Amino acid sequence: MSNYFYLLVMAQPTGATGSGNALISLMPLILVFVVFYFFMIRPQMKKQKELANYRNSLKKGDRVVTTGGIYGKVVEVKDNIVILDAGGDVKLKVDKSALLKDPTDIEQK
Repeated sequence: MSNYFYLLVMAQPTGATGSGNALISLMPLILVFVVFYFFMIRPQMKKQKELANYRNSLKKGDRVVTTGGIYGKVVEVKDNIVILDAGGDVKLKVDKSALLKDPTDIEQK
Protein backbone atom coordinates (compact mmCIF):
# COMPACT_ATOMS: atom_id res chain seq x y z
CA MET A 1 0.00 0.00 0.00
CA SER A 2 2.84 2.39 0.76
CA ASN A 3 4.24 1.84 -2.76
CA TYR A 4 0.99 3.05 -4.34
CA PHE A 5 0.96 6.13 -2.10
CA TYR A 6 4.59 6.87 -3.05
CA LEU A 7 3.78 6.59 -6.79
CA LEU A 8 0.74 8.79 -6.38
CA VAL A 9 2.74 11.49 -4.59
CA MET A 10 5.58 11.36 -7.13
CA ALA A 11 3.15 11.56 -10.09
CA GLN A 12 1.73 14.94 -8.95
CA PRO A 13 3.09 17.86 -11.03
CA THR A 14 4.77 20.67 -9.17
CA GLY A 15 3.69 24.25 -9.81
CA ALA A 16 7.15 25.83 -9.97
CA THR A 17 8.50 23.79 -12.91
CA GLY A 18 5.39 24.14 -15.12
CA SER A 19 5.46 27.92 -15.50
CA GLY A 20 8.93 28.11 -17.06
CA ASN A 21 8.31 25.34 -19.56
CA ALA A 22 5.10 26.80 -21.01
CA LEU A 23 6.89 29.15 -23.39
CA ILE A 24 9.51 26.57 -24.33
CA SER A 25 6.86 23.96 -25.07
CA LEU A 26 5.01 26.42 -27.35
CA MET A 27 8.12 27.44 -29.31
CA PRO A 28 7.95 24.56 -31.85
CA LEU A 29 4.29 25.35 -32.55
CA ILE A 30 5.07 29.04 -33.02
CA LEU A 31 8.02 28.20 -35.27
CA VAL A 32 5.85 25.92 -37.46
CA PHE A 33 3.26 28.71 -37.82
CA VAL A 34 5.94 31.23 -38.83
CA VAL A 35 7.38 28.84 -41.42
CA PHE A 36 3.90 28.13 -42.86
CA TYR A 37 3.17 31.85 -43.03
CA PHE A 38 6.33 32.81 -44.90
CA PHE A 39 6.49 29.80 -47.24
CA MET A 40 2.81 29.10 -47.94
CA ILE A 41 0.31 31.72 -46.80
CA ARG A 42 2.15 34.93 -47.76
CA PRO A 43 3.11 33.82 -51.31
CA GLN A 44 -0.45 32.62 -51.94
CA MET A 45 -1.88 35.96 -50.80
CA LYS A 46 0.57 37.78 -53.08
CA LYS A 47 -0.42 35.57 -56.02
CA GLN A 48 -4.13 36.21 -55.41
CA LYS A 49 -3.53 39.97 -55.25
CA GLU A 50 -1.63 39.90 -58.57
CA LEU A 51 -4.43 37.88 -60.17
CA ALA A 52 -7.07 40.34 -58.92
CA ASN A 53 -5.04 43.26 -60.31
CA TYR A 54 -4.72 41.46 -63.66
CA ARG A 55 -8.46 40.81 -63.85
CA ASN A 56 -9.27 44.43 -63.00
CA SER A 57 -6.84 45.75 -65.63
CA LEU A 58 -8.33 43.78 -68.54
CA LYS A 59 -9.14 45.85 -71.60
CA LYS A 60 -10.50 45.33 -75.08
CA GLY A 61 -8.15 43.34 -77.30
CA ASP A 62 -6.37 41.38 -74.54
CA ARG A 63 -5.93 37.68 -75.13
CA VAL A 64 -6.97 35.48 -72.22
CA VAL A 65 -7.47 31.86 -71.18
CA THR A 66 -10.38 30.74 -69.03
CA THR A 67 -10.14 28.16 -66.27
CA GLY A 68 -11.99 25.80 -68.61
CA GLY A 69 -9.24 26.11 -71.21
CA ILE A 70 -11.04 28.39 -73.66
CA TYR A 71 -8.76 30.81 -75.48
CA GLY A 72 -10.25 34.11 -76.51
CA LYS A 73 -9.89 37.78 -77.14
CA VAL A 74 -11.61 40.36 -74.91
CA VAL A 75 -14.35 42.23 -76.77
CA GLU A 76 -16.01 44.02 -73.87
CA VAL A 77 -15.36 44.41 -70.14
CA LYS A 78 -18.15 45.09 -67.64
CA ASP A 79 -18.12 45.00 -63.82
CA ASN A 80 -17.68 41.26 -63.22
CA ILE A 81 -18.28 39.99 -66.75
CA VAL A 82 -16.05 39.81 -69.81
CA ILE A 83 -17.31 39.17 -73.33
CA LEU A 84 -14.82 36.99 -75.24
CA ASP A 85 -14.48 36.35 -78.95
CA ALA A 86 -13.63 32.65 -79.16
CA GLY A 87 -13.20 32.64 -82.94
CA GLY A 88 -15.63 32.75 -85.81
CA ASP A 89 -18.95 34.19 -84.72
CA VAL A 90 -18.69 32.75 -81.19
CA LYS A 91 -18.98 35.28 -78.38
CA LEU A 92 -18.86 34.05 -74.78
CA LYS A 93 -19.99 35.82 -71.65
CA VAL A 94 -17.48 34.84 -68.93
CA ASP A 95 -17.14 35.83 -65.29
CA LYS A 96 -13.86 37.63 -64.51
CA SER A 97 -13.04 35.09 -61.81
CA ALA A 98 -12.83 32.39 -64.51
CA LEU A 99 -9.89 34.07 -66.24
CA LEU A 100 -6.31 32.99 -65.64
CA LYS A 101 -3.32 35.28 -65.50
CA ASP A 102 -1.00 33.01 -67.45
CA PRO A 103 -1.39 34.15 -71.07
CA THR A 104 2.07 32.79 -72.00
CA ASP A 105 0.46 29.70 -73.54
CA ILE A 106 -1.50 31.85 -76.00
CA GLU A 107 -0.07 31.87 -79.52
CA GLN A 108 0.67 35.30 -80.87
CA LYS A 109 -1.38 35.68 -84.07
